[in-house]
Amino acid sequence: MELNKIVSLAMSVVLSTSLLIGCSSKNKDKFYNESNKKAILKVGMITDVAGVNDQSFNQSAWEGLQKAKEELGVDVTYLESKQDSDYAANIETFVDEDVDLILGVGAKLAPAIEEGAGLYPDQKFAIVDEELPSDIKNVKSILFNSQEAAYLVGLIAGKMTKTNNVGFIGGMEIPVIDTFKYGYMAGVKNANSNVQIQDQFANSFTDQAKGKAIANQMYGQGADIIFIAGGDVGTGAIEAAKEKNKYAIGVDRDQSDLAPKNVLTSAIKRVDVGVYETVKNLVDGNFEGGTITVYGLDQDAIGIAPTTKNLVPKDVLDYVNEEIEKLKKGDIKVPKDKSEYNAIMK
Repeated sequence: MELNKIVSLAMSVVLSTSLLIGCSSKNKDKFYNESNKKAILKVGMITDVAGVNDQSFNQSAWEGLQKAKEELGVDVTYLESKQDSDYAANIETFVDEDVDLILGVGAKLAPAIEEGAGLYPDQKFAIVDEELPSDIKNVKSILFNSQEAAYLVGLIAGKMTKTNNVGFIGGMEIPVIDTFKYGYMAGVKNANSNVQIQDQFANSFTDQAKGKAIANQMYGQGADIIFIAGGDVGTGAIEAAKEKNKYAIGVDRDQSDLAPKNVLTSAIKRVDVGVYETVKNLVDGNFEGGTITVYGLDQDAIGIAPTTKNLVPKDVLDYVNEEIEKLKKGDIKVPKDKSEYNAIMK
């Protein structure tokens, strides 16, 4: 009898141990919803070098994840990248933490995401602002018709300039910033063909001082409105607008809070919408790697800031709304790069 008890106890210990090992190896670091015992999905966001509080697209992406946490019950976290070499290391960290989805924010992360997807084929990834090849089946690409948002603020700049001289400051000369540049230039020229457009790149997404210096130079050369698509570079340029009592145009999110009397409008790119929808698909079991989703006017993911009405007169807003309807109907094609812009200008 005593022997039977010992054998029974030993078998129980072995069984319990095996269950614990199986659970921990597959679901390490997972949280559980006590009401239904289901694992809570974990999403890890990796910022580019501008950081999570860039007042621009990183911040918007994080807002989308916070909404997903509140409404979908997912666990969200982020890692900031101080330099380009941090991207791969941050991916490794999230893989080790067994997150369900690794989200890379910004085109600069694309090479690291592509490499990580190859090293970890069972890991789900998403990338904002870059299209990766469709044969990479564990990466979802999230894109935006940024050129159309830039076109709309360009229309406003073209109508509102008093000097017939406006500017564009880009963070870095990469395709996603080109979409803003050439969309904006097309809008300006469509609204007012007599306007001179100054343009310059800061070669940074973080250098506020550089953004301020370039803006001051452009204002000194006659510009009275400058559109900045450059992360935290824009913060410096908006500060220059405030000091010079000129106008600046924000990007990605409504940046009027930085200078309510000087931020004329903002080219809205709702990164939060794309991020939230991607996480919702993950929660619903509908995540599709190897695919691209492009967000635009129809998804209310691009446009102009609602505060635009504070500084822009109604007749200009009516004109912009008419152009929005033409965009929705496909009557207007907005250029995304230099070759398309030159073709349209001819």
